[in-house]
Amino acid sequence: MARFGIQDYEPDWLNGRDSITAAHGRRLAALTGRTLQHVWLVWDLDVDRWFEDAPVLLDFGDARVGIDHQKFDDLCITWNTVDPSRMIEEPSDEDPFNLAWRPEPTPQLAELAGRTLNRVALLEWSGADDDMANGSVAIGLDLGSTWLTIYNALDENGLALGPPDSSYRQHYLT
Repeated sequence: MARFGIQDYEPDWLNGRDSITAAHGRRLAALTGRTLQHVWLVWDLDVDRWFEDAPVLLDFGDARVGIDHQKFDDLCITWNTVDPSRMIEEPSDEDPFNLAWRPEPTPQLAELAGRTLNRVALLEWSGADDDMANGSVAIGLDLGSTWLTIYNALDENGLALGPPDSSYRQHYLT
């Protein structure tokens, strides 16, 4: 099975900081001190832009971490299952997109390659009382002079560079 034609990608969706911490907290914390080699994104070749529905792949050499969001609060984290050197399957009726993996397809992401990960935080959104995103969890990577946040952009992935938004409650993994 392949989601969006990404071979061997079968997401296991989690909700809430506690379940994410229980399932992945130790492994995420163990990345501290490692060098981020690449940030891989799936690129839509037909429109020449990032395909935000597919996972973001963080490559730390022998650890490749896939981060993916869907709906309002679903988060999937995978470990060494997605291989960006493998081609994404051809478009089909089920997945009509023409996609390919791209390392650091933007200048901002290219600047992150080679940086050391200082710490990882689960970032829990806490907006206004009626904010539908409340409780959604983003992954924050402290890379020294900047942060990379992979967040739920309401049924797709979003990326932000710089300090996490003040509406996030930061929960550091150690």
